[in-house]
This record gives sequence, structure tokens and C-alpha cells, in this order.
Amino acid sequence: MIAYLRRRVLLLAVSFLVASCVLFLLLRLLPGDPANALLPMGATPEQVAEVRHELGTDLPPLEQFASWARKMATLDLGRSLISSLPVGSEIAARLPVTVPLTLLAFLLSVLVAVPVGFFTACRGRTWYGSLIGAASQFGLAVPVFWVGILLIDLFALRLRLLPAGGFPVDGWAHPGAALTALALPVLTVSLVMSASLIRYVHSAALDVLDSDYLRTARALGASFAGAVWRHGLRNAAAPVVSVLGIELATTFLGAVVVEGVFALPGLGSMLVRGFAQHDYPVIQGILALSTFTVLVIGFLTDLVQRLIDPRLRRTTTGTPA
Repeated sequence: MIAYLRRRVLLLAVSFLVASCVLFLLLRLLPGDPANALLPMGATPEQVAEVRHELGTDLPPLEQFASWARKMATLDLGRSLISSLPVGSEIAARLPVTVPLTLLAFLLSVLVAVPVGFFTACRGRTWYGSLIGAASQFGLAVPVFWVGILLIDLFALRLRLLPAGGFPVDGWAHPGAALTALALPVLTVSLVMSASLIRYVHSAALDVLDSDYLRTARALGASFAGAVWRHGLRNAAAPVVSVLGIELATTFLGAVVVEGVFALPGLGSMLVRGFAQHDYPVIQGILALSTFTVLVIGFLTDLVQRLIDPRLRRTTTGTPA
């Protein structure tokens, strides 16, 4: 297990380094110049060159990357080219919106999708099981922002039960107001994520229900619920955990998109503003954090899978890892 952890940590570090390099190079290929966002219309080429020199964007890409990598090694994300504020502190100020939105939406998705997925696997041949399966398949094709717009129209404009957007100025100082502001965004993300997760849980449950070991347990006198609990749950959990890791990462990215629909002051609005202003440190900081988060989620998912399924704790030679 120790050798496996070393390999996975090394792979995590290498993956993040490669992703950072690709991210840095792709941003420099985008059209536009941060200097134009700081200068008025009609600025002379000399003024543009002077601002680029002040920002350091006139340096060769390799020198810019080396400077950024040195700062990243000390967890310094640099300063915004537009506001001159530390990117790290700006991200930290917006995480209290994005992180609760992500975790609440993910938790709601799991609470809905896991029992519904098992239910449709057990009752898939009934009309209501087929209806739930069709609804989940339809949910896969619906864009998350469109779901948000529909929920705003229903709950905010027609029923006037929830706010259409925004977040309290004092943040979580009043938890009730903050949770009310996040209600529709959480529901939006969880509906889309649940549709995808239901199908994965449904497939894993079907594999268990059709397995020989479950039929053998039933033949030996175990009840259906007892056989599923003792023999099927752990076998179904391994592939579901893998999907849960993917869904958690997808939920985080989906939350960033939904923030724009509901005008939430999270990482999504910060990222959109960064792209509009070609603010490289802001874009790099948010995308680097997102990439690292996704990689860490994948790392933790692999560890949980190995704890659940003992077969994964063996190497290809059949000896313990």
C-alpha cells in the first residue's frame, strides 16, 4: 500500500505539472492583450508597450512561465493585472460561495440518485421504473444553465418563493439568508448531476442483481434484502465510488457555470471577468485550483476503491501491493 501511495502521489504531482504547463501555453495563444483592458480606446503603440512592460507580458513565454512556477511553488498565485489585488486572497474570499454550493449539490444528488438508481434496477420493468429511467436519460441532454433558467422562472418569478439570484453581502453571517440564496443553484446542479448518477447506480445495481453469488445466497435461504446487504452492496459500491468521484469533480465545475446564471459572487464570475479582461494571473489561479481539486478527488477516489474492493489491493502478479 505504501508503494502504491508513492506512485499515486508522484503521478498526481506530474499530472498537475503537465496540466499547468498546458494551461499556461493555451492562455498565451488566446487573442487579446491585458494592456488593452487598462488603456482607453485610441492608446498609442508606445503606451501599450509601456503597460506591457509594467505587467511583464512582454517577456518571452518561458520567462513568464518560470516566474509563475516559482510563485506557485510558494503557493503565491500572483496579483491581478487589473486590480493589483492578490489572486489568492480573491479566490479565498469567493470559496465560501462555491464550496458550499458544490458540496450541497453533490450531497443532494447522492441522496436522490443512489436510492432511485437501486429502485429502478429492482423495478425497471414496471411503468414507474421505466418512467424514472426515461426522465433520467432526458436529464442527461439538458444543459445545466437551461435548468437554472427554468427554475428561476418557476420558483422566483411565478411562485415568488425563492430569490432569482444574488448572495447576502455579509455572507454566512446569516446562514438562513445564505442557504435561501443557494437553494435554486443547488437544486439546479443536483438535478442535472442526479440524472447522470442514477444511470450509473442503475447499471451497477443490475450487475449485482444478475450475479451468480447473489443467486447462490438466495438459494441458501437468505432473503433478498439480506443477500443484497451482505454480498451485493460492497460489490456495487466499488464502481459507484469511482463514478461519485467523477461526479464530485463535475459538480464543482458545474457550480462554477451555474454561478453566472444566478449572479453569485463565486469563482465563476471571477473567472468570466478574468477572461474578459485577459487577466492571466486570475485565470491561471482559478484553473490551477480547479485542476488540482479534480486531481485530488481522483486520487482519493482510487484510495476509497482500494479499501472497498480487496481485489484492487493486489498487483498483476497476484501478490499484495
